[in-house]
Amino acid sequence: MKLRPPLTVVARRVLLLLLCAAFVGSVARAQEETAEPLTMIVNADQGETPISRHIYGHFAEHLGEDIYGGFWVQDDQGNWQYNQAVIDALNEINIPNLRWPGGCFADYYHWKDGIGPRDERPAQLNTIWGGVTEDNSFGTHEFMGLVERLDTEPIIVGNVGSGTVEEMNDWWKYLNHDGPSPMADLRAEHGHPEAWGVEYFGVGNESWGCGGQMRPQYYADLYKRFAEYLRPMSGTEPYQIAAGPSGDNYEWTRTLMEEAGWMIDGLDLHHYTVVGTWENKGSATDFTEAEWMTAMQDTRYMDELLTRHSAIMDQYDPEQETALIVGEWGMWHDPMPGTEPGFLKQQNTLRDAVVAASMLNVFNQHADRVRMANLAQTVNVLQAMLLYEDGQLVKTPTYHVFDLYQGHMDATLLPMDVDRGTYTHDGESTPAVSASASIDERGRVHITLANKDPNRPRTLSVDLRGRDVSSVDGRVLTADRVNTHNTFEQPTRLTPSAFDGATLEGGTLTVELPSKSVVALELQ
Repeated sequence: MKLRPPLTVVARRVLLLLLCAAFVGSVARAQEETAEPLTMIVNADQGETPISRHIYGHFAEHLGEDIYGGFWVQDDQGNWQYNQAVIDALNEINIPNLRWPGGCFADYYHWKDGIGPRDERPAQLNTIWGGVTEDNSFGTHEFMGLVERLDTEPIIVGNVGSGTVEEMNDWWKYLNHDGPSPMADLRAEHGHPEAWGVEYFGVGNESWGCGGQMRPQYYADLYKRFAEYLRPMSGTEPYQIAAGPSGDNYEWTRTLMEEAGWMIDGLDLHHYTVVGTWENKGSATDFTEAEWMTAMQDTRYMDELLTRHSAIMDQYDPEQETALIVGEWGMWHDPMPGTEPGFLKQQNTLRDAVVAASMLNVFNQHADRVRMANLAQTVNVLQAMLLYEDGQLVKTPTYHVFDLYQGHMDATLLPMDVDRGTYTHDGESTPAVSASASIDERGRVHITLANKDPNRPRTLSVDLRGRDVSSVDGRVLTADRVNTHNTFEQPTRLTPSAFDGATLEGGTLTVELPSKSVVALELQ
């Protein structure tokens, strides 16, 4: 008997497409299966922990077309200007913060190259992302003008990898000292006499990797040295953010907390959802159910990461004064075909939306320790909120999830007990339902749900205890196909719609949760 020859690349692609088509078709056929009943208890009178609005934060790096071509675009005469369409879209969802200039780029960036008259600024080669040359027309003043237009908090990440203590300290004074002083005078010379009062400041980025390939002990010493010079200034107290671990690098967390924890306000964990390998991450739009399952399992893995890193932090910081920040998270796919690989441009489907919703539910549940997070990234890069090109803007499914979850920002987390059910495929399993609940200052209860099962709906019987409610309103994000996404040709193919699957009767809320869906409910 002869062994079959290995599949050719073309044959592999054909097979993958057939599997993807079979997956999409099977999902549509499975809708009529009977859903298993699940119970959910929400204790609306026992909430204590606030859900920081900063959990719903964002990230803008000098990477691909996020800044140049996203936030910062050229007019017909070639002059750079803010992209008002992007700003308007983000203002609709009240983004709480924006992290800049990186990412890996932060440890290559020398801030003084980005101030002064734009036509006199030196160009910079972006060696980390795509090898493009930037004109440095977007620098400190432009970023601060952007966050003012967005009415959001700036998060600045300083250069530890290739920078100096003096350089970072000068930037801190340029941002925050009222004057008179050399940096305050220089800022006034460039058109902004008033200090900006920037509180959140990152001391390097991914120092275990692109930020310097450091050992945790070495970075801990550097962190203390750099952070020492970020002193309170003109009424601004520094919120010092240390480069935290990658994924399950628990030794990094332990070392940083042991050696420098008393100087750290926030420890910045990074973790991306990758369904393949780092070399072959898989398509954003053509995927199998096995790949869908892997993505959904990763949302549970995020819960494990936060639990274990928090437990280590608790040993050194039992009062939970230091926040665990998820400074970079999101789905990372192969680049969109036909685009520059170093620009990390990818599409964004219903799968990305369900992952985003599930991750945000996890962050909410860890609100005692997790008090900031930043989705990677905002425009045109990775799990982007927005896609923009030649005057056209698309709100991605992930954007709509952040819209649905606005009610949780600065609300109080409500304790709950949920029968989550089980989603299984080909011997693998994960909890089917992701959920979180909160109550806002006006007494409105917000419940967000994600059904990670692409095949079967779920029925939830919700017992809301400690509060009487008489009405429920909701919105749902779902589609017939798991890979549904918005394009410039069809920008509203996947958008939230009114949800009629929630009913109140005798104090019990019944929710008919569609498969592969995200639902947000408001009860009064």
